Order: sequence, then structure tokens, then C-alpha cells
Amino acid sequence: MRFLFEDESFSFETLRAAGFANYGGADLGEVVATARNIAEGDEDAWLREWSSTAERVHAIGSRALAHGHRVSAREALLRASSYYRTAEFYRRDDPAGDPEVKRLSALSRETFATAASLMDTPVEAVRIPYEDGTLPGYLFLVDDSDTPRPTVIFTSGFDSTLEEAYFVVGAAALRRGYNVLAYDGPGQGAALREQHLVFRPDWEAVVTPVVDYALTRPQIDPDRLVLMGYSLGGYLTARAAAFEHRLAALVLDDGLYDYHDAHTRMMPPFLAEWVETGQDDLANPVASMLMKGNTQLRWALRNGVWTFGATSPADYIRRTAAYTLEGVAQLIACPTLILDAENDQFFRGQPHRVQAALTCPHTLITLPEAEGAGEHCHIGAMSRFNQITFDWIDTTLAAKAHPGS
Repeated sequence: MRFLFEDESFSFETLRAAGFANYGGADLGEVVATARNIAEGDEDAWLREWSSTAERVHAIGSRALAHGHRVSAREALLRASSYYRTAEFYRRDDPAGDPEVKRLSALSRETFATAASLMDTPVEAVRIPYEDGTLPGYLFLVDDSDTPRPTVIFTSGFDSTLEEAYFVVGAAALRRGYNVLAYDGPGQGAALREQHLVFRPDWEAVVTPVVDYALTRPQIDPDRLVLMGYSLGGYLTARAAAFEHRLAALVLDDGLYDYHDAHTRMMPPFLAEWVETGQDDLANPVASMLMKGNTQLRWALRNGVWTFGATSPADYIRRTAAYTLEGVAQLIACPTLILDAENDQFFRGQPHRVQAALTCPHTLITLPEAEGAGEHCHIGAMSRFNQITFDWIDTTLAAKAHPGS
């Protein structure tokens, strides 16, 4: 699917921004008006135009808030938050030290925090104990009654942020009577940008403290915890569920069996061999040459170096080898939904590998291009994704509550 751009990466990221309109993360006209001022593959223009749109919408929200227009302020600030995240997406030359990345990321968090304080349902910013510190999170609650409710623990992916969780699943979950506990783990959002925590393959070390925290909250039903993973989170949560058995269900959006293979299958064999054998003096110059002509590859490798704490593209690719479900998938015990996107440009074929490895009760659902849901993580079809996902969760939790009925 091409959306407003021929460049595959620009098309996908624009569709991603537009797709959150269902849940208040965009206005389609704003997306179109922004995109038409960006030339194919022009990352500087991308930053300039999305920043400009974010700042304009942010100002609308600030004025509405100053004049007591609560709903208008909330709506504008939610969009601004999403646009600020989109603006900094390709700024990856030196993201750890780039003041523009820090500024835009902070604005995305700040506008969302203000919008969250204006929501009709309770939203609580939380700090989840993790190792010697904490992880930032949000607890989205159906109401303020302290009634224990089924709760989705949401884990985002390779380039997601905590705030994006609301547009992916938070709003849809609340409408259906589910709480959501979302967090930034190592390598993600503020945990990466502010605490300099990078990804780790043993994600059970992250999810178990999150579950521990969830079980301290009276609003969360301990028997109805659903762990959901988004994009790379499809591996991270599956890995965690192999060792964390207090879960009622697992949702993988999409299924990811071997993250390393998702990289090497797209590489020329000679380059993969150089990477594997540590011939970085040969591998990195070739990778750099390939990156110059491919927006998606350039972004992915630069983002990987940052989020994995790697020293070069070759080093990053080697580090992905630990991100596999081989030898652990059979340890997952809870019912599992594996989602698959027909035209997934990143993880094609991976959901079927997850299905083949599981021994727990599981369901694989492929969403097709004909429904507009065939892109990675079903971007652009969030209502369809949430309908499939929550209908399955409803049925699964009901069956656990009433076995044999």
C-alpha cells in the first residue's frame, strides 16, 4: 500500500500517523496538508513540516485550554503529541546527543501528559520499579471505582513511545471495559531518551516487574491480565510469557520468532557472512553505501545502533541474534493470539514460525491487504485490529472464567 508517498518508509510512517485519527491522534486533513510539503525521501523536510504542524496544533490546544475549552484542548494536544513523535522519527545521525530529538520527544510527552489530565476517564502517570530505578508508565482506567477489571499490559516496539500506546490500544480498550498499563521499557521512549536504557533480549526481566506492579493495584484483576506486544514487542512479550506465568492471555501484534533472521534475509549473502564473522571493516562500508539509497534501511540501522547500544550497523545486526524464540516458545502456557499482516515488509513469514513453535492454545489470524489491514501491525486499520483483538480477548477470558461451558 502506498499512501501519499512512493518512498516505502515515508508512505508507511505517514499512514501510521494518519491511522491514529480513529482515536484522536490525527486529523486526516492535517496529515495530507503536511505531507504535500515534503519531497520524496527528504528527511529535513519531514522534520520541518511535521514540527511545524505539531507546533501549530499545540498552540491551538494551549489557547483552548487557556480559555477553558477542555475537550478542544485535549483533542488538539493529543494530535500534537503524535505529530511531535512523527517529526523526530528520522532524526538519527546522533539521536543520543541531538538537542532536537530531545526537544521534540519532550514536547510529545508534555502535550500528551496535559491531554491525559483532561480525559474523561482516569489516567495516572506511574513509575514502575525496575532494577535500581523505575520505568515510566501510564495506567489508563475505565473509571474511578477501584473495581478490579481485566487489564492489558502493553509493550511497544523498536521505535514506539509510551504515549503512542493510547492511540494503538488504550482508547479502544477503555471503550470495551479494559484498563491498560503501558510502559516504556529499555530501548523505548523516555527509558531510552532520558535514562539511556537500551534493549535487552531477556524481556522477562522487564515484564515480571511490570506484572509485580500491576498486582499492587486494586483496579487490576490479577486473574485477567493480558500481555500485548506491538511490532518488536511481538518478540519481547512472547519471550517474557515463556517465563512469566501469571498471564491470562498473550497477544502478539505481529508474531516475531527470530528478529535476527528478519534482518539477514534481506541482506546479500556476502554481507551477512561478513557481519557474522566480524569483518566490520568490510561490512560497515557496504552497509553505509546501501543506506544512502534506501530510506527505510538507513533509518532502521541508525535506530538500531542507538536503541541496542551498538557501535555500528554490523554490531547492531549481530546483537539481534539473541532475539529469538528458539528453545523457549514451547514454555509459553497461556492462550495466545498471533496476528499476521499480509504485506508485512518487516516480519513477513515470522508469525507462522511462531505458530509452528507454540504448544499452548493459540490462534493465528492474517489480516489482508483487501481490508486495508495488510501493513505491518495493521497500520491504517486500527479499528479492525482492535475489533479482532478484543473480540478474541473477550472470548478467551470468558472461557477461562467458565471452563467447559
